[in-house]
Amino acid sequence: MAGNQRVYKARIKSTQSLKKMFRAQELIAASRIGKARARVTASEPYADAITRAVSSVATHTDVNHPLTSERPAAPRVAVLLIASDRGMAGAYSASAIREAERLIERLTEQGKEIDLYVSGRRALAYYHFRGRPIVQSWTGASDAPTPETAEDIADTLLEAFLDDQNDGVGELHVVYMQFVNMVTQRPRVIRMLPLEVVDGVAPVEPAQTLPLYDFEPTPDAVLDALLPRYVRSRIYSCLLQAAASELASRQRAMHTATENAEDLIRLYTRLANQARQGEITQEISEIVSGADALAAS
Repeated sequence: MAGNQRVYKARIKSTQSLKKMFRAQELIAASRIGKARARVTASEPYADAITRAVSSVATHTDVNHPLTSERPAAPRVAVLLIASDRGMAGAYSASAIREAERLIERLTEQGKEIDLYVSGRRALAYYHFRGRPIVQSWTGASDAPTPETAEDIADTLLEAFLDDQNDGVGELHVVYMQFVNMVTQRPRVIRMLPLEVVDGVAPVEPAQTLPLYDFEPTPDAVLDALLPRYVRSRIYSCLLQAAASELASRQRAMHTATENAEDLIRLYTRLANQARQGEITQEISEIVSGADALAAS
């Protein structure tokens, strides 16, 4: 019984240490989620403006640009998966990886070869463990992405897409977790290239009138300057959405873990008290038995 009591006390101590760590992670995520949501909101006006501009150029010109042209003969498809660098975020990374695996399966059934690009150590470890080839990866700032990181990712993918038009990458898909609110984050897949003009926040209403533009010097030059900026802004928006989703998932997961740790501490405390009570009862029984034996002699 005394051994059981020591075991329960050791478990209580270790669970209390875990509870402190979970609580600290929850508070850190809570302190960062406000800034992450603000960055998502702040990026929306620019994303909306450049989306409308690209929509107008694509609508009012007949330019055949490499970034807007379908290339069905191209055998390879690039997939960018955005996950987290750290764990303790519930099913956040697992949900993004599952969605990417479903996308890869669909593309493979269509006879496409997959070039995989990943952002986040969790996705990198997942594919390295399974021996799956990765063209390039980015790690270190999944919960606080920078414009420089987004530009590096966008430039790498644009270079792969524009390289070797006849036998190169024909499509670019991005898989990330979209931030809906603090409770809901859902996996989303968008085809970034060839260009499908989308708004990452809300689709443009069909009845909305797009502004008319005069293109100077030429529509080709405008598209050459505008489309890479559009792709960079869309990837940056995806990274910001993923960062907010990661922090929200981590805060929720750590809050649940803290509550579970408290439940375990209460359980182990009750079991330790029961073990102590049993030990006291056994000692009393031994004392009474010894006293009876002496009295009988």
